[in-house]
Parts: sequence; C-alpha cells; structure tokens
Amino acid sequence: MTFAILLPAAGASIRMGGGRDKLMEDIGGVPLLLRQTKRALATGANVLVTTRADRPARINALEGTGAHLVMVDNPSEGIAASLRAGIAALPNGTCAVMILLPDLPDIDSPDMQAMLDARAHAPGRILRAVAEDGTPGHPTLFPAHFFPQLAQVTGDAGASLLIREAGYHPIPLQGARAITDLDTPEAWDTWRALHK
Repeated sequence: MTFAILLPAAGASIRMGGGRDKLMEDIGGVPLLLRQTKRALATGANVLVTTRADRPARINALEGTGAHLVMVDNPSEGIAASLRAGIAALPNGTCAVMILLPDLPDIDSPDMQAMLDARAHAPGRILRAVAEDGTPGHPTLFPAHFFPQLAQVTGDAGASLLIREAGYHPIPLQGARAITDLDTPEAWDTWRALHK
C-alpha cells in the first residue's frame, strides 16, 4: 500500500509580524519546514509539500530532499487551496494521505508512523491525533475514499467540516505535541524556553 504525507506550507505567516516566516524559523540549525519534511520522509511515505512562489526560501530549503513540491496558485484563499492542490498531486494508487501541519514542531517520525500503523485498527476511518487529555489536534489521516471531498474543500477552515461530518478515530500522542503549534513570536519564545 502506498501512503502519502502532505505538508500544507503555502501560508503567509501573517501572525508572525515583521516579515518573519514561521516555517523558516531556525531549530538547531535547520529551518522548521525542512526539519518536519525530513521527519515525514523518514517514514518512507511519499511526501508532498505545497508552497507559494513568493516564498523562495521555503522552496530552496527543500531542494534535493526528495519531497515533491506542489505550487499553489491561490494561496491567499487559505489552507483549502493547499489541500486541493496536494490531493490533485497525489501519486496514483495512494491509499491514504496524512495532513501534517508543518508548524507543529514536536510531531516526529514515530508519531507519524503510529498514525500510519493505526489504520489497521480503524480501516476506513479518519484518524486524528489528540493530546494526552483528548484535545483534538494534528496530524490527521484520510483514507482514499475521502479524497474527492478533500479535493473540493474551500476557505481557511480546511477539512474541519469534513472531519466533523464524518467523525474520527482518535490517536493519542504523548503530552501536548498534537496541539503545540507555533504561529506567533510569543509562541516561539515560549517553546524555545522549554527546549533549551
């Protein structure tokens, strides 16, 4: 079976302010986007990363990694534009796709592999990572029969409506890693203080 991991990375990082790009923030000498892409590649899945033409640093950071870059023509629409572009670019025969938001720095390769492995226990279901306390988070894995619906999502809510309508099987991840996203300078400062 062929799995894919899709990193929607065509956002504008508008909440960072000052022209900073959250996906290019440095973690141990590596941009966040490259770090999370390499973690996805380590699972052996096909990895697709959506991006935008006006963020050349993101494109350059992923050059030579083996990830498939997918340009998004209308990134201002929000994450739905990335999802539609990513679904359209999936290799033939893909049986499931994991949507991995690249601004969750604590998600690592074993977390992703646990999500892929969990398909055996809930075939046909959407799988969604949750924090230890049950708070829903990311990543989320969609079997192939949801691809047509993912290909039609609109706006900045992404696949949230689809998830609400179809329900999901929760996959607990350690601590708060499934819900720790870094959208603002303050969030980055807090996270870095905890990871010195």
